Order: sequence, then C-alpha cells, then structure tokens
Amino acid sequence: MGAFSIWHWLIVLVVVLVLFGGKGKISSLMGDFGKGLKSFKKNVKDENLSEDSTKAIETESMRDGEADASAKDSTAKS
Repeated sequence: MGAFSIWHWLIVLVVVLVLFGGKGKISSLMGDFGKGLKSFKKNVKDENLSEDSTKAIETESMRDGEADASAKDSTAKS
C-alpha cells in the first residue's frame, strides 16, 4: 500500500486546508454551523408549540362535543 494510510493523508489534507485555506474560513464555517443549529432548534420548538396548540384545540372541541351530547341526552330524557 505505502508508507501512509488513509488517516495520515486526511490529517495532512486538513493541515494544508487550515494553513492555506485563508484567514477566517474556519470561523465563518463554524458561524454558519451555529446559525443553522440555532434555526433548527427554533423550528423544532415552533413545531412542538403548534402541535400542542392543535392538541388543545382538539381537546376543547371534544369537550364541546361531550357537552352537546349530554345536553341532547338531558333534553331527550325530559
């Protein structure tokens, strides 16, 4: 195969990219990663809130349906 394995070449590649990739590239990549992660968390939180509000509306409509059914039962018994 040779004197170096794939891991050696990957490490050399990373070092070359860091040294010659330009100033601020890593920090901008990490900044973009952080923004993406923050956006993902916000959307997950919004999704959970919308699911909770949908469940609350369904529960409320079920309670209204039970109240209507009990009202119909009481008028039918009268």
